[in-house]
Amino acid sequence: MGDPKFSRAKFERPSHPWEAERIKAENELLKKYGLKNKKELWRSQYVLRRFRQRARELQARVRQKDKQAEKEREQLLRRLGRLGLLPLEGTSLDDVLALDVEAILSRRLQTMTFLKGLAFTPRQARQFIVHGHVSVGGRRVTIPGVLVSRTDENVITYDERSAISSDLHPVRQHGQPPTPPAAEAAEEGAEDEVPEPVAPAPEKPEGA
Repeated sequence: MGDPKFSRAKFERPSHPWEAERIKAENELLKKYGLKNKKELWRSQYVLRRFRQRARELQARVRQKDKQAEKEREQLLRRLGRLGLLPLEGTSLDDVLALDVEAILSRRLQTMTFLKGLAFTPRQARQFIVHGHVSVGGRRVTIPGVLVSRTDENVITYDERSAISSDLHPVRQHGQPPTPPAAEAAEEGAEDEVPEPVAPAPEKPEGA
């Protein structure tokens, strides 16, 4: 078991650290989900690996008509359903094996805070959480990587003790979502348009 004072690592480093395709894919995920470093990505991969390993073990035991395995299979599927990784009904162990790392990353508190509109970017969401501005069900949470369950998904909000909870806070007043590229192009096109010259009205003859 090991000494409880020295917990085991919650991630595994890649066996081949210099694979170009893997490095490119990891960098894209880091940018998309606003992760601090690759260790956070490897932790999510570790969680996914544990779920899939458990599903494969249960599949083998279910084929052997193990009654206890049937109960454990239902428990695993219900747990993943509560976490929002799978639908609540009509799932199987094959659905667990089909999960990818983005399914885990999308349930992190950092991602959910951004998707709920409490921050304008994933990195800003991380900053709010680490600085204690976000609460889940009235309880302040400062760990961006916490997986949010379905029941907690609707109770993510600004912590009532945080200054950002006020609508008049400068961060909420001045921070604006980025303008979509299409809208920017339309605005630039409108600025570049030159109005057509209007012909002057004919002068009236004197004495008319």
